[in-house]
Amino acid sequence: MTVLLADAAASRFPVSPRLSAYVNANAFDRPTLVIDVDRVETQYAALKAGLGHADIHYAVKANPAREVIARLVALGSNFDAASRGEIEICLSQGARPDQISFGNTIKRPVDIAWAHAAGIRLFAADADEELEKIAEHAPGAQVYIRLIVEISQADWPLTRKFGCDGDTALRLLDYARELGLEPIGFSFHVGSQTRIADMWAPSLDALAETWHAARATGHDLTLLNIGGGFPAFYGEAIEAPTDYARAVMALVTERFGHVPRIMAEPGRGMVAEAGVIVTEVLLVSRKSERDMHRWVYLSIGRFSGLAETEGEAIRYQFETARDGDPMGPCIMAGPSCDSADVLYEKRPMQLPLTLQCGDRVLIRNTGAYTSTYSSVCFNGFPPLDVVCI
Repeated sequence: MTVLLADAAASRFPVSPRLSAYVNANAFDRPTLVIDVDRVETQYAALKAGLGHADIHYAVKANPAREVIARLVALGSNFDAASRGEIEICLSQGARPDQISFGNTIKRPVDIAWAHAAGIRLFAADADEELEKIAEHAPGAQVYIRLIVEISQADWPLTRKFGCDGDTALRLLDYARELGLEPIGFSFHVGSQTRIADMWAPSLDALAETWHAARATGHDLTLLNIGGGFPAFYGEAIEAPTDYARAVMALVTERFGHVPRIMAEPGRGMVAEAGVIVTEVLLVSRKSERDMHRWVYLSIGRFSGLAETEGEAIRYQFETARDGDPMGPCIMAGPSCDSADVLYEKRPMQLPLTLQCGDRVLIRNTGAYTSTYSSVCFNGFPPLDVVCI
């Protein structure tokens, strides 16, 4: 069955013709993510143009496909890695150790030692014990302290689990120095899918106070890691990547002044719009004759790549060959026997009333946080397949 992807009139961020042609020309016997690596390169260039002197450290966790990493290495990108496995992928594709930061604040001592032996010198921390582990297993390493972001307007906030408050951060800078480490700055994350650049302002206002307090107490900070938050298009308006990045940098400069080294860690904003998932309808049903909404079950669900439908925070865009038919609301769910495998119920999705078992469904802008969230074999369903073109 041929399913034409939407043209440029459908959104500001159309699927690339190359990706569209590949999807339409091929059959897929299981849910498959198709990534257009050329589109990743286009997005990298657009973000780089807006970020100016800031260094891009691609968040590998968004999509660690080797083809994506290899292209970004060729473009001169740096990388934010959360594990030994991600560091190994980057090194295997030609990245230098000095292009990689170990950005997870929760690390195994053995992995810290391995990374240090491999040449990694930049580590994140947000607690005393983490600094102690780094000092023991990566003596003399450079560290930055992650600040907690308590004010976030992101669709997917990252508060609570990561970071520490300003007073703790200042103390950790002193403690890192006592341990023989080199504390060089701070990091933070405003939250994933921060759709408008101005949404950064309240967080930056609070974080800048800690930055200036640290400098006032004698810490010669040289690094500010502004993290991710760069958005992708999921149906709600976002700014174009270059304009967005330029506006964020302006907000940062207004509050922090000149910072010798700024790191940005786009993940979603780099790869989401480069990918489309090809799946199919398994069942369309109603629970009773009184049921207001159909249930549409897909061959992919929350455990096979669509984990970010948790809380319905990320609203994926769906396309079918029947989109010209009358539309109606439906509850969407995955194929597993877990009752939590429901994608959209609080705000039902509009899909064709004629939709039926076997119809191909395309899920657009799914290049980020899908393959990495896919379970190995829950219920015996295979993990999300990935094809890079």
